[in-house]
Amino acid sequence: MRGRPVTCCFSGYRPEKLPWGTDESDPRCAALKERLRHAIKAAIDEGYCHFICGMARGVDLYCCEILLALRDENPITVEAAIPCLTQAETWPARERERYHALVAGCDVETVVQEAYTPGCMQRRNRYMVDHASLLIAVFDGQEGGTRATIQYAMERGLDIVDIPPVMES
Repeated sequence: MRGRPVTCCFSGYRPEKLPWGTDESDPRCAALKERLRHAIKAAIDEGYCHFICGMARGVDLYCCEILLALRDENPITVEAAIPCLTQAETWPARERERYHALVAGCDVETVVQEAYTPGCMQRRNRYMVDHASLLIAVFDGQEGGTRATIQYAMERGLDIVDIPPVMES
């Protein structure tokens, strides 16, 4: 087991790769959030007490919101792993406000690097994996950062909980 034995991190899709996009009122989004909450609760029950969120739009922000709600009744800490200081600068205003409120609610804020570079998101993902022993990932096989993060987590020996964005009926 690599990283910290009581630390969990997350990886998952941004809204553009989710079937409902930015419509979080979609029942499929609510179902995913419930599966994430269940997986996070299971991790807490197994003794995980520190959680690292990458703070990207979509799944990362869902996880952060779930964690901050669960923190009231569980002895956990939440870390915002920020790839660069300008991460949310170009986001829509409501998403920027959401991001800043969530970062402010976290116990720890880690800025991986000051300025944006093409590799800063991957550097953030590696930071999270290097400091954890469990990865909860929302993944259905699509190419991109989540696939690369899962591959890196496998190489590093992390336990991985794979949650599909949509359950087959």
